[in-house]
Amino acid sequence: METHNKIPVGVLGATGAVGQRFIQLLAGHPWFEVTALAASERSAGKRYADVCKWVIPGDPPPVVGEMVVQPLEPNLSARLVFSALPADVAREIEPQFAQAGYAVCTNASPHRAVDDVPLLIPEVNAGHVALIETQRAGRGWPGLIVASPNCTITGVALPLKPLDVAFGVRKVFMTSMQAISGAGYPGVASLDILDNVVPYIPGEEEKFPQELRKMLGHVVDGRGVDAGIVLSAHVNRVPVFDGHTVSLSVGFEHPATVEDVIAALRDFRGTEASRGLPSAPEHPLLVRMEPDRPQPRRDRDAAGGMAISVGRVRPCPLLDVRMTTVSHNTLRGAASGAILNAELLVATGYVT
Repeated sequence: METHNKIPVGVLGATGAVGQRFIQLLAGHPWFEVTALAASERSAGKRYADVCKWVIPGDPPPVVGEMVVQPLEPNLSARLVFSALPADVAREIEPQFAQAGYAVCTNASPHRAVDDVPLLIPEVNAGHVALIETQRAGRGWPGLIVASPNCTITGVALPLKPLDVAFGVRKVFMTSMQAISGAGYPGVASLDILDNVVPYIPGEEEKFPQELRKMLGHVVDGRGVDAGIVLSAHVNRVPVFDGHTVSLSVGFEHPATVEDVIAALRDFRGTEASRGLPSAPEHPLLVRMEPDRPQPRRDRDAAGGMAISVGRVRPCPLLDVRMTTVSHNTLRGAASGAILNAELLVATGYVT
């Protein structure tokens, strides 16, 4: 795509931490240009620089700082919007934008489980964009909604995809160690997380099986068919700033050695439709052979935060193999992942 012919995009929830990530990552994007910012009534009508408390590294792009924040109404000068809205607001606002003809790439949770909304990781299930036709036919709107998965299950679904294709994933036991940035800003109180592990995050353990089965399933005749995978999850919030770590044990339908598993992970390049997209890493999975890797501080930024690092692949006495993964929760698991979804929509002709 020619840089002088960029697609105008907006950011919903532009003043929050994930909204700020969208703005930061879209600066200089080869296909997209931020032309509209929208937020709550408290911020609408004011300069972005005056109402946004910038909480991520660096500074907002100067041109964005001068933009006036718009209300959360579907009259923005954009064709595609990235949603970083709180769940309760997203549930109401995102369909309004789709009804008005916008393509909505949401990082919020309300529509992830909806049958006709693609839950996308382009390297894993790019073909699920076919659900957009079902969505439009059933809802009668010219726009669309596609969702990004939960930031933690992203770091699970990516390595499980090639293993499912090669060996048939049937059982998964996982324990997450989730970074505090996953709770948003201001997040977890310091007296709750310092020198501590919190073994509970509301709703997470219930979301993971549903989202994984949806993403590793198939679309047949315009309907999603979930994968037959049983998943048991333990979730924990830990005092790490960025980077979710997950310990996995995996049971297969077909026998596989540790060497077979490592080869399948190393050879994975993702779906053909995802390859070559501006935000897509050449190697979505990076296998670490050191006995003490991956670690969030050392591996979360792999491939600009878009690659999942996998290590400690070894036999499991309960299932078949066990391993550890690290993913960057605010990049691959949030803003960067949604931008990659938008790039897929352009590549497949749903956004022009």
